[in-house]
Amino acid sequence: MNAEPPVLQVRDLVKHYSVGGGFFGRGRKQLRAVDGVSFSIGQGETLGLVGESGCGKSTVGKAVLRLVEPTSGHVSLEGEEITGLGSAALLERRKRMQVIFQDPYSSLNPRMTAGEIVQEPLINFGIGSRAEQRDRVAMLFARVGLRPDQRANYPHEFSGGQRQRLGIARALALGPSVIIGDEPVSALDVSVQAQVINLMMDLQQEFGLSYLFVAHDLGVVEHISHRVAVMYLGKIVEIAARAALFETPRHPYTEALLAAVPVSHPRARRARTVLTGDVPSPINPPPGCRFHTRCPIAVARCRQEEPALVLDASGHGVACHLRAATA
Repeated sequence: MNAEPPVLQVRDLVKHYSVGGGFFGRGRKQLRAVDGVSFSIGQGETLGLVGESGCGKSTVGKAVLRLVEPTSGHVSLEGEEITGLGSAALLERRKRMQVIFQDPYSSLNPRMTAGEIVQEPLINFGIGSRAEQRDRVAMLFARVGLRPDQRANYPHEFSGGQRQRLGIARALALGPSVIIGDEPVSALDVSVQAQVINLMMDLQQEFGLSYLFVAHDLGVVEHISHRVAVMYLGKIVEIAARAALFETPRHPYTEALLAAVPVSHPRARRARTVLTGDVPSPINPPPGCRFHTRCPIAVARCRQEEPALVLDASGHGVACHLRAATA
């Protein structure tokens, strides 16, 4: 999987927002939502992107899609740099990148039928005749587990899980190579989450899709991901293959996240890593390692020098002075 060139390559991605201030922008501050994120995703691979609320993971997905413009950095899709493309050139590349939104109701137009929602991308890009478009919509409905007669229904006539299946069908309409899921199952019941996740995995196998799966539920991420990246305050602090990260986490923050996951057996016990303090503000992040204010093993160096994300030979990377990977 990793021997082939990556389908999606992100390098030093930065997204800052100007906030506050008075007239003429005086006194405005920079909110560092994403502050130098790099990763790649191969064909047929899922990268899970996890972290606490406000860490910047959803902003990464939006910046990759250029739904928000990056402050700086580089995004390459199938070997082509897309960060500098104008709107007309970018429109053509959007066929290869699609998104599944968190809320399966607000992301659907309530005035359009389900069939019209899935057909709309085909109409926008002028793909096929109307008969061919209807045939593709029917195929996609069947593939995501919806009945053909439901094409005439409106979004409010579907359950939450069915609406998310409709969103998946819409994302598949243009035949993308990369799909970004922005917490795509967090609004669903647990039993429905499993069905949607399994559907996404089946579709990945069938169409060779690559996923950037943004989530905070580590159980879901462990089930669907091939690799996992952990974000804290705008930066990736650890990235590794799924098994390596869940079995032998290296960063103290990753350890704390995993320790907070409930265990399935009532008699099972897990060592607890209790974090003290609150997450610092992204407007004024602490110097040195951004996690040092809550880290149980921080030393003086952590408060002064920011650690780089260092990858070892297996691709397991960690940004920690005391747990640094051996290259």
